Amino acid sequence: MTRELASPELSQITARTLADYEATSESFWHGTKGHDVSQNIDALLRHIEGTPPFAILDFGCGPGRDLKTFRTLGHQPVGLDGTARFVEMARVYSGCEVWQQDFLQLDLPPERFDGVFANASLFHVPRQELPRVLDALHACLTPRGVLFSSNPRGQNEEGWNGRRYGVWHDYPAWRDLLTRAGFDEIEHYYRPPGVPRAQQPWLASVWRKTDA
Repeated sequence: MTRELASPELSQITARTLADYEATSESFWHGTKGHDVSQNIDALLRHIEGTPPFAILDFGCGPGRDLKTFRTLGHQPVGLDGTARFVEMARVYSGCEVWQQDFLQLDLPPERFDGVFANASLFHVPRQELPRVLDALHACLTPRGVLFSSNPRGQNEEGWNGRRYGVWHDYPAWRDLLTRAGFDEIEHYYRPPGVPRAQQPWLASVWRKTDA
């Protein structure tokens, strides 16, 4: 079992990971701006109940690529990121409201969002902190709201990958975390589509908030 991380270590994880994103913000934007994540956006939107437009929290919005897509589709997205430069870029690029918040110190309004879009973001949260973060996302969703997540998959390794910290979940471990946080699975799949599993490094999943 992985030993518990102390508060100073958690602070260092956040600081180093965010510092790397700050230092590479322009190259990150140019490298990811053209990525097609329409499969993931559709997976979130088609499972939200009710009549659009939907209030969407783009959790870990980066420079705002998907925020702009949600807005173009007629929804009401709000971005959240811990990287100050990404927050600035996302506000300009998407024209949306964007909050700067540390993932480990979230302050989210209760039952505000119909959906949470966590695309390539939750894997940066240390495993021991994930229950608390998932509880916060659960609380910010409206009743029967939907959470989408996409993470690089693995065998539950945890640690540094260069200057960024991450956890590489397998599906059973991820399902257990989400179920314990009060979510029911809707679907899961691997990306990119149309290639053998060995060439699909991303695990995507969709979850519905259940009653406490």
